[in-house]
Amino acid sequence: MVNSKKNSVIEEIIFSSDEFLLKGYLHMPPLNSPPFVIGCHGLFSDKNSPKQIELAQHCNQLNIAYFRFDHRGCGESKAPFEAVTSLDARCTDLNAAANMLKARDDLGDQMGLFGSSMGGAVCLAAARMIQANSVISWAAPIRSADLVQKHADPTGGSATPFKKKPFDISNQLAGLRNILIFHGDADETVPLPHAEEIYERVVEPKKLVVFLHSDHRMSNPVDQQAFLGEALLWFQAFLKPDLS
Repeated sequence: MVNSKKNSVIEEIIFSSDEFLLKGYLHMPPLNSPPFVIGCHGLFSDKNSPKQIELAQHCNQLNIAYFRFDHRGCGESKAPFEAVTSLDARCTDLNAAANMLKARDDLGDQMGLFGSSMGGAVCLAAARMIQANSVISWAAPIRSADLVQKHADPTGGSATPFKKKPFDISNQLAGLRNILIFHGDADETVPLPHAEEIYERVVEPKKLVVFLHSDHRMSNPVDQQAFLGEALLWFQAFLKPDLS
């Protein structure tokens, strides 16, 4: 049973995380109680990442719902970026989103996570706490100390908030399973050894996909399509819709 995109419904949702109001969009397939994926964007990105929107549309075709949202201080979730941004704060946002979605009676109880760059670190760090069934990361850093900041901060602030709020998620990876890791070997921001360390620390089932000559933003359309195909197969394997 496969759905076409025209049958999907997109719902705007406002929810709370600490004292902040966050905004997101839930892409719902026409299926009772579908499993769902929560997407976490990168440090300076937002919920409208083309990668997330395309992934949401294709998940819906496989009877999987998808929720993309703006972390505090990003996009339409207004707050002073540098003052509110930290790995712990973003994990709190993800936990709030997961609790909000779990409380709905129109979603199933199986949940996947997708995170790009810092969003990948957030998903891996929070996966055990929110009991995620599967995680997919793209260019996820393990520790802030190794990051190479070559991109300007579009908010006009300093290059990164992690000089004052460093993070290291290495001790949160042991025992995680159903993890699919993507990384480019020419990533100019997060070195490839981060992906290799994640792969070594998590347990089976796990998979590492390294794209040759691929940058941090996954700029190559060929890589983008390969990512989409692999990601959909992974979510299909671990998030099973109830078609009864």
